[in-house]
Amino acid sequence: MQKTFVIFKPDCMEKRLVGTVLSRFEAAGFDIVGCKMARLSPSLLREHYAHVAAMPFYPEIEAFMHSRPVIMMALEGKDIVQRVRDLLGPTDSRKAAKGTIRGDFGMEMMKNVVHASDSVENAKAELARFFKPGELFV
Repeated sequence: MQKTFVIFKPDCMEKRLVGTVLSRFEAAGFDIVGCKMARLSPSLLREHYAHVAAMPFYPEIEAFMHSRPVIMMALEGKDIVQRVRDLLGPTDSRKAAKGTIRGDFGMEMMKNVVHASDSVENAKAELARFFKPGELFV
């Protein structure tokens, strides 16, 4: 069984979509093995978005992701990394098909409701970044 990491982003929180999105994950048969709420610090965001932190648009990402508390979850299931990505649709919500989470609720590239790990390796790194030992239940 794989684990993956998701963040219910500020737009998801603002629109009160957490329950709706979570119900789609549960309907897909995924198990919640970790959950917490926090306002992400600028230093943690810079680490998480290190691959784009030097880009001119990064300050906008940081401001958005720091704008309100978010919910972070660890989910577990068979082939979960790819299956969550399939449920979400493409990162750019404007290109996401209706019936996907981003296609139904997202607005654009950044305001796309949920962040999800894009590989098994990144899921492991992101879970370790956002959850301390003992915070995941397996």
